[in-house]
Parts: sequence; structure tokens; C-alpha cells
Amino acid sequence: MMFITVFGQKGGVAKTCSSVHIAASWSRRQKRVILVDADRNRSATAYGARGLLPCPVVPIEAAAKATRAAEIVVTDGQASSNEEEMKNLVEGADFILLPTTTQSRSIELTVEMSQMLKQYRIPYAALLVKVDARKESSADQAAELLQGFDITVLKARIPLLSAFEQAETEGVTVDQATDKRGRANPRRMTGWLAYCDASQEIEDLVNEHREQNPVESPIGWDFTPLEHRLAA
Repeated sequence: MMFITVFGQKGGVAKTCSSVHIAASWSRRQKRVILVDADRNRSATAYGARGLLPCPVVPIEAAAKATRAAEIVVTDGQASSNEEEMKNLVEGADFILLPTTTQSRSIELTVEMSQMLKQYRIPYAALLVKVDARKESSADQAAELLQGFDITVLKARIPLLSAFEQAETEGVTVDQATDKRGRANPRRMTGWLAYCDASQEIEDLVNEHREQNPVESPIGWDFTPLEHRLAA
């Protein structure tokens, strides 16, 4: 089971959009995924209100029961810098995703949050979002700045697309976005594939962290699969 929490200290950094699309990309790969809405604004719940997303969206109050059979739980966290709120969500996560724009204030807030996250020893990474294709150099500079503070930056970059707004209005993922005339947005797949790449990077980072930090079993407990113990 894998628990991913998406954090943001301010609005406008595509936090909910990232939560929805990361969850959806795994769901489309036949994973059992639940998207938990822990934001007081219930943004993810509103996004999925039409029931058109490939995975269920549940409020955090219903998460305990709803996530029992899930393979992956993605939590759309509160847009806040409150350390107590962050601690509560971090303690239940295997990985923290920090959507970040190329704007200086967004970068500063991500750096601040990373300093708080270091004490929890949970892997985390920044995801550059709303990247203008005409200003790739700004994204390069943002990535370099973040890496200078020892922050892992995903290679995937989420492009700035009107298709994301269209998708949210329709309650679908960006690959299904259409314009007012019902025509498919020509650039929608670049956004979708970017999130698919990001989800794969996250999965790889979680697996790498687990290999480097194996969970020690309590004394006397044997978690070796039964068939392996019988064979021995």
C-alpha cells in the first residue's frame, strides 16, 4: 500500500489538479486508488462531484473505511503552513508532493515547507506546474534553485494549459477535456502524459526509499510469506 500526500502553502499551485491527475494516472493503470479530500475547501470533492473521475473521491472523515481495499491512497492536503496540520498528514504518508510554480514566492514557500518536512524523514519532491512552454528557462532556473536547497525536483513538468481549466469545469481529467464546442483540446495529452510521468517518478522514489529504509519487524514477529517459510 502506498500513501501519497499533496501539499501546498498557498492557492494557485495546482494542488488539487495534481492530486486528481496523479490519482487518476495510477487508476488508469488498473491500480485500486482512493483520492482523499483533506482540504477544508473540499476542492477535490467538488472536482469529482459528477462522478466522472476514474477513482473515488472521499472526504477525510470517511477515509478509514473507504481506503481499506486500496493499493494507493492520494490525499489532497490542506493549503496551509500550519505545522500541526502538516504533521498530522505527514505521519500518515509515504511520500509528500509539493506542486510549485516558477514564481519566486511559490519557490520560497516550497523551500520553507521542505525545511519543516526534513524532521519527519519522509521522502518528498517538488513538481513544477503551470510551466509556460515559451519560458522553459524560468523552469530550469526554478529547478536549479530548489535543488540548491537539497530538494528533489521531478523531471516531469506540468505545462500551462487552458485544457486543465476545461477539465475541471467538466469534472474530468485533462486528456478528456473539450472546448465549448465539444472539440478535444489539441494540447490536452501533453498535460496528461506529464502527470503520468510524474506518477511513475513518485512510485520509483517511494520504492527506492523503502529499499534503503526497510521496516524492522517487532521482535518475535515474522512477516516472511508463508510459502517461503514452508519451503525453508
